[in-house]
Amino acid sequence: MSDDAAGDRLKVVIVDDHAMFRAGVRHEIGDHCEVVGEGEDVASAVEAITSTRPDVVLLDVHLPGGGGAEVIRQVLPVDPEIKFLALSVSDAAQDVIGTIRAGARGYVTKSISSEELLEGMQRVAGGDAVFSPRLAGFVLDAFSGAVDMSSIDEELDKLSAREREVLKLIARGYSYKEVARELFISIKTVETHVSSVLRKLQLSNRHQLTKWATDRHLI
Repeated sequence: MSDDAAGDRLKVVIVDDHAMFRAGVRHEIGDHCEVVGEGEDVASAVEAITSTRPDVVLLDVHLPGGGGAEVIRQVLPVDPEIKFLALSVSDAAQDVIGTIRAGARGYVTKSISSEELLEGMQRVAGGDAVFSPRLAGFVLDAFSGAVDMSSIDEELDKLSAREREVLKLIARGYSYKEVARELFISIKTVETHVSSVLRKLQLSNRHQLTKWATDRHLI
């Protein structure tokens, strides 16, 4: 953390695809931190972070464009001093380990209190690792070898939460119209998500997608 940040308020970028959640976090930490930018997807997050060089990035794990891990992978080669604290509703193994392995300094769930979040941000900015209590032992187990790291799927990490939902339904045999009705989105949006999934996973058709999902026990 810089000398200015140490004497002043932390500079923070908030990354989450829900505007209402970003506004809530800004309200909760605004008296103690300087929110210098926001992002709603991978591209806008990378732009906000690289242009403002914050002390800490509060990063959601599931983002359009490749997820929180992809933000970290794009930013750290450019500015390795940026500190990331994942803030997510998910405590799934793939999300936690995938994000930490990408380079995040901590991972906390959105049930955290404002005071705990502020303390966690200060600690991450200072170089410490911070985890929600229930996740700390799990992360230690993972990196000590007690959890099989090969079970963490980097390809799946590339997909957003919505893309994973579409993937699972398509792999189960749903038509585009049925997926649209199930997820309350348009058929065109379903088509866009399927195209994105196929591109990210380097698959050519629905049959390959179904096999990919079946091999990973996603359906």
